[in-house]
Amino acid sequence: MIQFRAVSVALAGALTGALVLTSCAGDQAGPSGGDTNIVQGTGEITQVAAADREEAPDLTGESVDGDPLRLSDYRGQVVVLNIWGSWCPPCIAEADNFVRVAEDTADQGVQFLGINTRDRSRENADGFERTHDVPYPSFYDPDGRLLLEFPSGSLNPQAIPTTLIIDREGRIAARALKALTEEELRAALDPVIAEG
Repeated sequence: MIQFRAVSVALAGALTGALVLTSCAGDQAGPSGGDTNIVQGTGEITQVAAADREEAPDLTGESVDGDPLRLSDYRGQVVVLNIWGSWCPPCIAEADNFVRVAEDTADQGVQFLGINTRDRSRENADGFERTHDVPYPSFYDPDGRLLLEFPSGSLNPQAIPTTLIIDREGRIAARALKALTEEELRAALDPVIAEG
């Protein structure tokens, strides 16, 4: 059992590394920034017509605070899912934009969630959330395992930061492979809210 767990952890680490390398080398992402761990996105924001949307995986795990967290618990709401790390300057730059829009849209059936990735310490992730007064939970995913649950070829996260907007039926309606301004976030989110 212990050998199996060690192999599973090693395999997950290898798969995460492959995902990051694929992101760095693929046409969907630009080069990493220096010797940081940032995988720069293309700057592309993709919106998908309702008839063409794919279902998001049902992510489950623990929040940065250690509480259980499950994406499907928010079915029936529009979900903004932001992939971030406390070590990532573009994530820091966009954080306050997400906080403002989360607070402004909370009474419109919108739930913000995060996936904190590649932070080896919960303390760093928690410090980021406290510094920016983040009012919503984030999955704690130091090894990037949750990112691997998105099927290849789908609107999967391919950069850090990435933001996915998931419609009320649990389908991916939009993806941004870049840090978002408040205006860009609202422009991507408003049409999905309007679908009622």
